[in-house]
Amino acid sequence: MKASRIAAAGAAAGLTVLALSAPAFAHVSVQPEGTAAKGGYAVVDFKVPNERDDASTTKLEVTFPTDHPLASVMPEPMPGWKIEVTKSKLDKPLEMHGEKITEAVSKVTWTADGKGIEPGYFEKFPLSVGQLPEDADQLVFKALQTYSNKEVVRWIEVPQEGQEEPDNPAPVLELSAASEDGHHGSAAGEDADAESAEKASAETAAHDSGSSDGTDTTARVLGIVGIVVGAAGVAYGVLAGRRRSNA
Repeated sequence: MKASRIAAAGAAAGLTVLALSAPAFAHVSVQPEGTAAKGGYAVVDFKVPNERDDASTTKLEVTFPTDHPLASVMPEPMPGWKIEVTKSKLDKPLEMHGEKITEAVSKVTWTADGKGIEPGYFEKFPLSVGQLPEDADQLVFKALQTYSNKEVVRWIEVPQEGQEEPDNPAPVLELSAASEDGHHGSAAGEDADAESAEKASAETAAHDSGSSDGTDTTARVLGIVGIVVGAAGVAYGVLAGRRRSNA
């Protein structure tokens, strides 16, 4: 009897620990695919777990920071989800690639047109964003998660350094330092540079090959001319010999 009571107490304590620790691992979060360097571009994933046993996640709304607006935001198509990008006018225009930007994305909304995220599952919502600010260490995105039972969970509490994590923390994207050479390009940009380099190398090889073919052709022509001249000389010698014999 005593042993069974100890086992029951241990199980209850274990369930309590799980219940208390679950929210720390189950909130909406954002992480870059690779790095999110200051002044550059990045692909980031909003990870959304379903925390309910009796409802599915049917909508995700992510609000973008207004203190560091992002002019370029491109969602990746996702089967089973309708995506809406909302833009707003900027109080102060941005300068990007020599052009003035007067509006920026203020919110992205994903709405399920199917089952959504069912209990026991999570899903990632990717976005290509930029140009990331150079004067900030992180970006805070506030998110609303809507369930099929109409419940809305507001992930909007900004975590404060040195304090415990709030119950509903907002997703925070940590920005890394730019590279020492000042390069802020994305992986796609680096791939484009590599492709250009490969193309240039191929063109150089083709040019060298063309030059080599031209040299070979010239050598062949000179060889043929030499054979023709040699054959003419032999013929002339034979004819001259016959003439001397007849004389």
